[in-house]
Amino acid sequence: MAAIGRYNSLQVTKYTDFGLYLDGGADGEILLPKRYIPKGEELEVGDWLNVFVYLDSEDRLIATTQKPKVQVGGFASLKVAEINRVGLFLDWGLPKDLLLPHSEEKRPLQVGDYCVVYVYLDQRTRRITATARLDRYLDKTPVRYASGQEVDLLVVEQTDMGFKAIINNEHWGLIHNNEVFKFLRSGMRERGFIREVRADGKISLSLQPVGREAASSLSEQILAKLRETGGQLPLSDKSSPEQISSLFGVSKGNFKKAIGGLYKQGLIIIEADRIRLP
Repeated sequence: MAAIGRYNSLQVTKYTDFGLYLDGGADGEILLPKRYIPKGEELEVGDWLNVFVYLDSEDRLIATTQKPKVQVGGFASLKVAEINRVGLFLDWGLPKDLLLPHSEEKRPLQVGDYCVVYVYLDQRTRRITATARLDRYLDKTPVRYASGQEVDLLVVEQTDMGFKAIINNEHWGLIHNNEVFKFLRSGMRERGFIREVRADGKISLSLQPVGREAASSLSEQILAKLRETGGQLPLSDKSSPEQISSLFGVSKGNFKKAIGGLYKQGLIIIEADRIRLP
């Protein structure tokens, strides 16, 4: 049986003028329309092809080599393309838009808005469906992160304390305001780091490496950049957070700590508008 809403490796069973059929197991043959057959590939009966399987506008199984923005079981930020009495329809990169039922909305949305959703397969209708009610799909497995561990983040929303983000598609975490040194918005995917797993299970995040090793690494980066640019950089402890972030991808606070340490070791000289090698 083909996995609906996911990529499948299926075998070619026959050719027709309008496409080719793939073996869907218990679901029977699944059509791959001619326009989605990979160009330049000479496929034969018996060959295997990696395709995405979903339901067409008449709720028939169909295959495509187009890549949707999310699979069943994943989270993504998608744009509202249409709204009617049934629900909201989201652009997920395929001809048939993805349904977000009104009952699965978390806040009122307009056409053109973006919304972070989880995608699941409705067991009754076998339709691929989206929900903005994310809590029921997160924090279901034990937290086993270590401080400093690198993780994948999907930024969901801004709060008074910072930005809530989904960690590795599994848990909620928070990037506190004092950790935000660059522009963030809902839907952005970022590389992050575990700052702390609290006793209550809540997770604090950082957008930059943490701990002594991170500080040492930043110091080495600064020295390397100084050598690369002839011994000086137009940055100092007075530079803006944006300037520092654009060059090193770290907060101003961490940059100041790093150059302070290098200065104490006699490895650099800090001037009003620059740092330089002695």
